[in-house]
Amino acid sequence: MVYKVRPQDLGAIKLNESDAVASVLQNIAIILSTRQQSVPLYRGFGMPMRFIDKPIPVAKPMMIAEIQEAIMEFEPRATLVGVTFETDENLPGTLIPTVEVEINE
Repeated sequence: MVYKVRPQDLGAIKLNESDAVASVLQNIAIILSTRQQSVPLYRGFGMPMRFIDKPIPVAKPMMIAEIQEAIMEFEPRATLVGVTFETDENLPGTLIPTVEVEINE
């Protein structure tokens, strides 16, 4: 089954989530929402954000690669299926990823 996750899906964080699917989806939303170097004692966690200030045609493939690498490293229970992007009319140049994943059972 394919699940969709966006950075905006991160609501109240539930520690010790008992539902495996909810736990994986929450972790992916956290990964997408976290900039590398921003977590004390875990500086490598999150997205490198090398795509910032790049033109959109350059930023999209960079962002996809960074998302894939981050999910492989920090949430191995999921497999990336695809990434699509939305834009925010109020913030020109903003890319909002929607990540599609499958949960590895």
